[in-house]
Amino acid sequence: MSKVHLTPRLATCLLAVTLGLTLSAAAQNPPSQPPSGDQAQSQEQPLETLKVNVDVVQLFFNVKDKRGALIPSLSKTDFDVFEDSKPQTIKYFKAESDLPLTLGILIDSSGSQQRVLEMEKEVGGSFLENILRPKDEAFVISFDVDINLLQDFTNSVSRLRKALNSATINAGGGVGCSSGPIGPQGPIPCSSSGPRGTALYDAVYLASHDELGKEVGRKAMILLTDGEDQGSRLKIKDAIEAAQKADAICYVLLIADRGFYGFGGYSGDSEMKKLTHETGGRVIEVGNKIDKLRQAFEQISQELRSQYNIGYTPSNAARDGSFRKVEIKPKQTEYKIQARSGYYAIPRREE
Repeated sequence: MSKVHLTPRLATCLLAVTLGLTLSAAAQNPPSQPPSGDQAQSQEQPLETLKVNVDVVQLFFNVKDKRGALIPSLSKTDFDVFEDSKPQTIKYFKAESDLPLTLGILIDSSGSQQRVLEMEKEVGGSFLENILRPKDEAFVISFDVDINLLQDFTNSVSRLRKALNSATINAGGGVGCSSGPIGPQGPIPCSSSGPRGTALYDAVYLASHDELGKEVGRKAMILLTDGEDQGSRLKIKDAIEAAQKADAICYVLLIADRGFYGFGGYSGDSEMKKLTHETGGRVIEVGNKIDKLRQAFEQISQELRSQYNIGYTPSNAARDGSFRKVEIKPKQTEYKIQARSGYYAIPRREE
């Protein structure tokens, strides 16, 4: 597949026409057929995404003990669910590890990643080979001064590896344009003035809004980055909101070549912790060690394959676009829940 180079100018044209990257993923992933086999035994079936229908809120989450080990084999009686502090009735529960997974890999190709990019490509490719099953799909985006869709949704590991391997370091200056990505208030003006080097927040927004936002089911995004943003036109809060509206779990593998930063170090972990906490993922410190990167990918793989799935009909049925805070409380107080902090009650779309 040819590379789509999403420069700000190209992004403006594409987004203005389609409010997205003009991607074919929706056509490639039609709504799921009625469940069969073991799934058909459940009288209460979950909606695949609350963005399609907020009548049922669906949450994917992990349960861990005090040491961080995953806890399997729990039932719905082991949990209470609250929305805006009000108790909710659980309508659906399953310890599910085989639901289709839609995965986004976002790889930082800015100048700070010069000496770690090759190990990211190698280990990231192996991760995709190990985690993707026939019904799963993934895409690859690189980001630096621009945002590049290297590979759209596919199940082909060879295509995904090729896309990862095509990522190249770009630490050049910004490109002049009339407007930037579509943001919460419409196109974001941009100019060639000011430093631009790592459009991290813009990349998360575009991956969420234009890619994962059009998909259904289990969705996750893995960022390989040092967490430092320079030059995004959107803020971290915009990136978080887009990820939440896309129901995407965000993981950040914090990869930093310490030698690049010198004595001053780097400070990208703070905003990345906000992103992952709000979406149900987490930050994993990798540094520049390939063994740590392999371990981090293995941890993510285990978590994605060990998720619980809980669904409830919210007592607040209003579709007012507001953010609803959700809390899953285990009855075993020593257990820790890793889940997103809430959801947006998206108004129903007009047919």
